[in-house]
Amino acid sequence: MQTECYQESFGFQSVGRREVVGRFDGGAISSDGGGLLLRQVDQRLRLLERFAACFRDHRNAEAIEFTAQELVTQRVMALALGYEDLNDHDELRLDPLLAVLAGRQDPSGQDRVREQDRGKALAGKSTLNRLELSTPEQAGAERYKRIAVESEEVDRLLVDVFLEAHAHAPEWITIDLDATDDPIHGEQEGRFFHGYYRTYCYLPLYIFCGEHLLGARLRASNIDAAAGTEAELERIVAQIRQRWPQVKIVIRADSGFCREAIMAWCEAHEAIYYVLGLARNKRLEQALTPALVEARGLYEQTQKAARVFHEFGYRTRKTWSRTRRVIGKAEVMALGNNPRFIVTNLPVEQQPGQELYEQVYCARGDMENRIKEQQLALFADRTSTATLRANQLRLYFSSIAYTLMLGLRRLGLAGTEMARAQCHTIRLKLLKIGAQVHVTVRKVWVSFSSAYPYMPMFAWIYHHLAGAP
Repeated sequence: MQTECYQESFGFQSVGRREVVGRFDGGAISSDGGGLLLRQVDQRLRLLERFAACFRDHRNAEAIEFTAQELVTQRVMALALGYEDLNDHDELRLDPLLAVLAGRQDPSGQDRVREQDRGKALAGKSTLNRLELSTPEQAGAERYKRIAVESEEVDRLLVDVFLEAHAHAPEWITIDLDATDDPIHGEQEGRFFHGYYRTYCYLPLYIFCGEHLLGARLRASNIDAAAGTEAELERIVAQIRQRWPQVKIVIRADSGFCREAIMAWCEAHEAIYYVLGLARNKRLEQALTPALVEARGLYEQTQKAARVFHEFGYRTRKTWSRTRRVIGKAEVMALGNNPRFIVTNLPVEQQPGQELYEQVYCARGDMENRIKEQQLALFADRTSTATLRANQLRLYFSSIAYTLMLGLRRLGLAGTEMARAQCHTIRLKLLKIGAQVHVTVRKVWVSFSSAYPYMPMFAWIYHHLAGAP
């Protein structure tokens, strides 16, 4: 319970003969000094400027204190630094370093119009919340909710950043698809109970190419996991092919996306292939029986897990329009048989079955790490607002924060021991750095601890970001 007692100093357990005394007299100190590296990355990518351009601002420019770019930058930077909730911003608005990251001209906040806001350089939760409540249809006529996002432009931006990350067009790219649960605990729009996950949730669709996020679509959970996939692929592939007309594309996903519509869409387009998991059934297992017998014999000889691959043509009785190439993995382990299947339109002479399964299909597991990274470290699952549209905007904020962190990993950490580090590790070691901030007329001085253990890496990253073309 908070008391009315205010102390100037706090005495702690002594060290030898020396007393240990704590005081709140350090001045303006931030715990997010490493966020300056994110600002360097954004200077290279112009990500937040372009993200802000996806918003339509209907406010009177002469009557506002925060531009749309400052608001969205504040929101995204806070997510990247580990602040998941809008409520956090009522305290963060006092942080001069976050104000620097948001691009505020006076990080001290002394230029605010109202006396009660002096010293608070950033927007509070109520101002930021209006971003989520605005809609394109009504923003022009609303009194307060007048900044609305254009979803199609954000979708294009994510793909543009991916394309710009490549100096030359690759010969092949692999696009991964996956759906996951996003549990919800209120009465949000689109709330449904999902039997597989045994909870009320959303069912967002994620689309990645390697580490690059190409799309994140929030959906109600009363649909098939693959619902809407063809439309998302249509726009993403069209945008990629505008820049790279000759690139060959592999669509990769688990059995939840093994649908006739998706396979037929790939087959109808030139140089677009699919490698999809195929749910096992009695007919498939029967076709794999000889391979399972062979694998059983190998296991009994060595007492080690044995695999035998067998491929064959297969067509369902009702849902598939044609016979397709199926690769079966007959695996026998100490726990018993483990048959698995994939279906593809890649020709056998281009990719042998075992190589296709082990080196191509199994590599899709890394995408699940990227989804966890965005949901757990960048709070993509904080979808607690009332409408589906507002929660989609929260997913966009998280997606842009992920793209910004990926930029730091790709442009700043390449060649270091943290080149493959996840977002929470990067945040802990490189971003959450205590720093004293002193604002003068001409400069913002940010003083880090001389005992910071990752000082050499910090300096290396800074020079790499500042000097690279």
